[in-house]
Amino acid sequence: MENKRKMAEYFKGVETTKEHKGYFCSVWEALAITILGSFCGLKNVKKIHEWATYSHVKEFLSKYFGLTRVPCYYWLLCLLKIINPISLNQCFINWVNSLIPDTMERYTVSFDGKTVRSTDKMKEYSNPLHIISAQIAELGITFGQQTVYDKSNEIPAVRRLIELLNLEGCMVVADALNCQKETAKAIIGAGADYLLNVKDNHSDLKQDIEDYVQDDDLRKTMDTATTLEKSRERIERRTAYVSDDTEWLFGKEKWINLCCIGAINTKFTTTKGTTNEWHYYVSSRNLTADELLKHARSEWTVESMHWLLDVHFGEDFCRVEDKNAQQNLNIIRKIVLNSINQYKQEFQDKRPISHIMLNCMMNPEMILTILKIK
Repeated sequence: MENKRKMAEYFKGVETTKEHKGYFCSVWEALAITILGSFCGLKNVKKIHEWATYSHVKEFLSKYFGLTRVPCYYWLLCLLKIINPISLNQCFINWVNSLIPDTMERYTVSFDGKTVRSTDKMKEYSNPLHIISAQIAELGITFGQQTVYDKSNEIPAVRRLIELLNLEGCMVVADALNCQKETAKAIIGAGADYLLNVKDNHSDLKQDIEDYVQDDDLRKTMDTATTLEKSRERIERRTAYVSDDTEWLFGKEKWINLCCIGAINTKFTTTKGTTNEWHYYVSSRNLTADELLKHARSEWTVESMHWLLDVHFGEDFCRVEDKNAQQNLNIIRKIVLNSINQYKQEFQDKRPISHIMLNCMMNPEMILTILKIK
């Protein structure tokens, strides 16, 4: 079966944590069933298994993927548990690399972590799973991930993920937690540029940039741009200021390739009044104010992906008490979100993701269109 070969090709590098005796369902077939069921928005393995046992779905699996038998729920879950998530993540990264153009120069990559709340009090976990993800903002796809078992380990995990990914030429944005000198070195070492949000974890640096920006005379010399967004009774005005005047900055030499400082003033106006916030940045690229607004806004795209994981898959309520299975399901859900986002962009489909998932459930052949294997 051509579709079977294509699907198997995606996961040919998947390894198991222990020897797999065979049974009548292989590891990649278990992955295929789980991925296909996740396209229908099914939130757990139990529901995916139940979906796969319906007669019209069994006919679909047999006709297009050569899957003539569906394993029992217990065995399907067992196979997901023995898949090595590191190898699955590498297959995921390789697959995403095949989707993007050869050059990353015009893209912004955002890094951030998400704690899987359902693992907080499980016996299997001494600490809840915390998964770091990299998101290509302009494409709306997740690029790769790294798992740690404590949020305090996020900083070195981000650096390890940077080493895994092809980031050459892109702009890497990260929150204040990852505004670190060593992280900046890792980004430059990967051939990318950085835009880092400076907060109180670098209080002296933040104060120096703040003093510069808040000086009326100096602010007049900075490049400036403003955006205005209206949504019902809410108005958001964002004004950016950037300058390449950084020679005066104390400790500049400790931040590799630092050549630009910036600030964004955000004003939210609602019926309850106006709030006023300032955010400060350092960058290794000479940015215009418009570019600062674009890249800084891209920092939140990975947060949107985390929100989608909870809304469409109920990830924070997933009760699987196995570390490997939790990580593998997280990767599978990202495969699904990536594919649907690519489909929406290519076909200019304005429907919500939930509607597309419902369409996949009612008509499984829709999944083949999304995966481009029909």
